[in-house]
Amino acid sequence: MHAARPKISQALPVIRQLDDAAANRIAAGEVVERPASAVKELVENALDAGATRVRVDYAGGGKVLIRVTDDGHGMTPGDLPLALSRHATSKIDGTDLLDIHTFGFRGEALPSLGAVGRLAITSRAEGHEGAEITVTGGQIGPVRPAALNRGTQVELRDLFFATPARLKFLRTDRAEAQAIAEVMRKLAMAEPFVGFTLYDTDGQREILRVDAEQGELFDALGARLGRLMGRDFVDNAIRLDLERDGFRLTGFAALPTYSRGSAVAQHLFVNGRPVRDKLLIGALRAAYMDVLSRDRHPAAVLFVDCDPHLVDVNVHPAKAEVRFRDSGLVRGMVVSGIRHALAGAGHRASGTVADETLAAMRPEPIAPRIYQMDFASRPSLGTLRHAYAAQAPAEALHEAPAPFTSARVEPEQGPVETPLGAARAQLHENYIIAQTRDGIVIVDQHAAHERLVYERLKAQVAEHGITAQALLIPEIITLSVSDAQRLLDHAGELATLGLVLEPFGEGTVAVRETPAALGNCDARGLVLDILDELADLGSSQKLGARIDAVLSRMACHGSIRSGRQMRAEEMNALLREMEATPLSGQCNHGRPTYVELKLSDIEKLFGRR
Repeated sequence: MHAARPKISQALPVIRQLDDAAANRIAAGEVVERPASAVKELVENALDAGATRVRVDYAGGGKVLIRVTDDGHGMTPGDLPLALSRHATSKIDGTDLLDIHTFGFRGEALPSLGAVGRLAITSRAEGHEGAEITVTGGQIGPVRPAALNRGTQVELRDLFFATPARLKFLRTDRAEAQAIAEVMRKLAMAEPFVGFTLYDTDGQREILRVDAEQGELFDALGARLGRLMGRDFVDNAIRLDLERDGFRLTGFAALPTYSRGSAVAQHLFVNGRPVRDKLLIGALRAAYMDVLSRDRHPAAVLFVDCDPHLVDVNVHPAKAEVRFRDSGLVRGMVVSGIRHALAGAGHRASGTVADETLAAMRPEPIAPRIYQMDFASRPSLGTLRHAYAAQAPAEALHEAPAPFTSARVEPEQGPVETPLGAARAQLHENYIIAQTRDGIVIVDQHAAHERLVYERLKAQVAEHGITAQALLIPEIITLSVSDAQRLLDHAGELATLGLVLEPFGEGTVAVRETPAALGNCDARGLVLDILDELADLGSSQKLGARIDAVLSRMACHGSIRSGRQMRAEEMNALLREMEATPLSGQCNHGRPTYVELKLSDIEKLFGRR
């Protein structure tokens, strides 16, 4: 018995031409997912119009009201009805769909919004009178005169009133308002020379306000990011600026010690357009793979710019994803660019580590002052007897003190002018105290030496290659034809890492050799993991990560252990090697290897400043 097929009518189907109102409502389902989507489309239109100031007012989380006002070049009264027609746009002429230099280009946003809400557009172009047009549920009204300065104001009320079923899928007003704020922050990052204001009319308060930045691009971008992400991010990030084969990568990448518990601080842009592209997200993760643990996420703001013909932005309804012509080149540029920048930072670690250390230090509370004439505060006789006894000479005064080895003070030697200073003491056989020209440095000797050993092991592997061990009986793995071909396409790259694959019939590969560093590994599981990563990202870091993990464990066992006493010469040698070794500011898991406290901050703890 065959199950019913409800998607296919038993009667002969009839093809119908949908009217414009139905077509626009269907298009709105793709373009306008929630109020934040409407804000994104309208603000991008304002930016495309050359606006230098954009203001967004909303009510009810954007469900009741969205009003976007800009000072762009505006529209003439004759263009207003045309702007509400589907696929009517001033941004492209249709001859080359890849030559796109604007946020929008499809001409779908305004008619889609007008089909599902109550839309009113008021605009005035230079040299023309202001005009207004309204559209309610797809019904367009006449053009009427209106008073307005140069620019455009788009007011959207009662979003999804024409499709009430969509309202049931929206979240709470607070959640929708947070989504609107996130959209505004991303667009504000993309356009640092434009001022943005976000105002909640329900609470009568400004949610976001950033004025247009001045100066060079990096200075303006740094100032804008400081306002949106906090100065800590900018102070603990490294500037990126490199070009490769027509692609340019700019932005800021935070130090590994300034990591986050989630990916909320990752912002990616392609030709100025905010995207959530899995290729770029994977490349960012791979760039920090060697300096962060799996449960930590890097913070970065990256801009990839290229000729529009090298990237297709028309592969997603909301233009949130892109497709590069040469995705491998872009991924390699992001990974190598960030890694070289982090290596160039040397031993630098996040300044927030020192701030957290100082915040953990609290001076003892000052007891209230007690005066002798205050009879109630006089000590009891018993207290006085104990005090007199404590002041008496002790019999054991001249006895040798018990040995205490948890802290050792070293004679002054070594240059304090160097970045990490000169060793002065060792505490609890694990922490080195060094004096710098304007403060002190506390070093975790085990974590620091573990990183140094790890970097030496990686350098040796890079110089001499990875030793492979031949399997006595090759591992035969049966896959689909496409998966087997995908693996064999990367066989040369995998062979350099010690994994040798050969074809073994249709849809079958044979594993001949595996990296010796992995020992008796599960070859089948390793190959399947690599295959999953290749299918998802187009490249794989799985094997390299496994080898790096082995080197990391070797470095851990081969480094200075906690509890070992070190001489002054050894401690100073460790400090000098840290200064000369890239990435020595954090251990293999992204934790800091040292904390630097400035003398001025220490003096504040004691009330000297």
